[in-house]
Amino acid sequence: MSKTFIFGHKRPDTDATMSAIGLSYLKNKLGFDTEPRVLGDVNKETAYALKHFKIKTPEYLNDVKLQIRDVSYNKEFLINENASIYDAYQYMLKEELTGLPVCKDNRELLGLITLKDLSHTMINENIEELYTSYDNIIKVLKGESLNKVNDEIVGHVLVAAYRSTTFINTVTISEDTVLIVGDRHSVIEHAVNRKVKLLILSGDSEIKEEHLKLAKKYKINVIRTPYDSYHIAKLIGLTNYIKTMVRTFEPVKFEETDFVSSVNEVNEKLQHTNYPIVDKDNKCLGLLRMRDLSKKDPKKVILVDHNEPLQSAEGIDEAEIVEIFDHHALSSLSTSQPINYRNMAVGSTCTIVYTMFKERGIKVPKNIAGALLSGILSDTLILKSPTATALDEVAVKELADIAAVDYQKYGMDMLKAGTSVEGMTKEQVLYNDFKLFTVGDKKFGIGQFFTMNFDDMKKEMDEYIKVLDNECEKNGYPLMCLYITDIIENGSYVIYNSKGEEYMKLAYDDKDVSEGFFVEGCVSRKKNVVPVIMPIFE
Repeated sequence: MSKTFIFGHKRPDTDATMSAIGLSYLKNKLGFDTEPRVLGDVNKETAYALKHFKIKTPEYLNDVKLQIRDVSYNKEFLINENASIYDAYQYMLKEELTGLPVCKDNRELLGLITLKDLSHTMINENIEELYTSYDNIIKVLKGESLNKVNDEIVGHVLVAAYRSTTFINTVTISEDTVLIVGDRHSVIEHAVNRKVKLLILSGDSEIKEEHLKLAKKYKINVIRTPYDSYHIAKLIGLTNYIKTMVRTFEPVKFEETDFVSSVNEVNEKLQHTNYPIVDKDNKCLGLLRMRDLSKKDPKKVILVDHNEPLQSAEGIDEAEIVEIFDHHALSSLSTSQPINYRNMAVGSTCTIVYTMFKERGIKVPKNIAGALLSGILSDTLILKSPTATALDEVAVKELADIAAVDYQKYGMDMLKAGTSVEGMTKEQVLYNDFKLFTVGDKKFGIGQFFTMNFDDMKKEMDEYIKVLDNECEKNGYPLMCLYITDIIENGSYVIYNSKGEEYMKLAYDDKDVSEGFFVEGCVSRKKNVVPVIMPIFE
């Protein structure tokens, strides 16, 4: 069973992070293999909660794009450099390959051979030169070993085609000669005395005992094959090591971690049918055929606290969404097959997760109870938000008992930890809790930051506006707002990009709209902000 990643939206808040942690624990208890992840750095509030309940921060997940490791490429499509050309050719025919990686003994990629390379070798290369192994010759010629002296054979191929006397008197042979000969004993005796490198006896020819004894004495290799001289001459060049014909020593290759989209981009230009796959040390892992891309096993994911593609991981359209657990309005996200989708009108995704614990009769451990409690307190502002429901209230009280904390005191401490802007840039404040929304072809962003003292931030309001202007210009957004929610005053101060004032006046009926204006009772982005701004774009 492959691992399933569970994660919330980009710019993870406490609810997104804790619901992923809690749901992963529950799923694993039910026999699944899951792992919680985050799509960005956790904020100060979440970090406080994780530290308080001694929970490890989930690992960062960069993307869920389809990688080569997610494709069923063949991990056996490669050949050792010391295999014969004949073996490589037969292998490529059997597997219908137009290319084949050639590797050293340690699987280091040496290069790539193609059918075109083989054709070039057979037509243009000098096949009279032999550089191969004794065993390759035996295998390709279906030979019988009569005397093996050398593991490796390097020599010049000759065929004894003349009359015996003519051959003996006119043809020069030496210690690097590989002689193909039939049952011509005078030629065999001459060759043995000349101490040739290798005798290849065609047509299962007999060799006199005395000649064989001399061959052993002079350390001459002797092989007998059922093939006639003509067929031996055709095949002998194919016994050469495959490394002798490698022409592409730096082929286009990919690593398992490379994205399939990158392969497609490269292939649009090259139009190759296959590519070697290597690891970071250039060790060959196999061969990717372009047709293999249809046999994919995308990353399995479960989404929590969001269902908007723009808010999710990069490459979400390439992943297999298994389930979604959320408490927001439905978006345009679609899946290729039916999935389990649980959407409840509650104040926090953590409430949904806790409900599932109770439904399945799974005991919630103290630290997981603390995690889920933190998510609910954060999203409902300690049950003061208009999004809070009776189900949230029940969950908070029960989880607080399990976690052994006073939820009101702990909640205030947690929110205070998240309201400090010390050490944060204006961009970090904006994106601390930020969501992007799409209406038609337009996108607008809403950031929310909780504070207990707006006056300090008000002094730097011009700088916040400048950041909003820059971000809108850079991303092409017509509107970006930062809602600074004052927990004590139970409302939000609103800052927006300069060109966004028209939208804000329409949203708030032009009632005293200016930078930093206060909206009483506005504490929930979902309940108080999105329903006001979304209709303007619709």
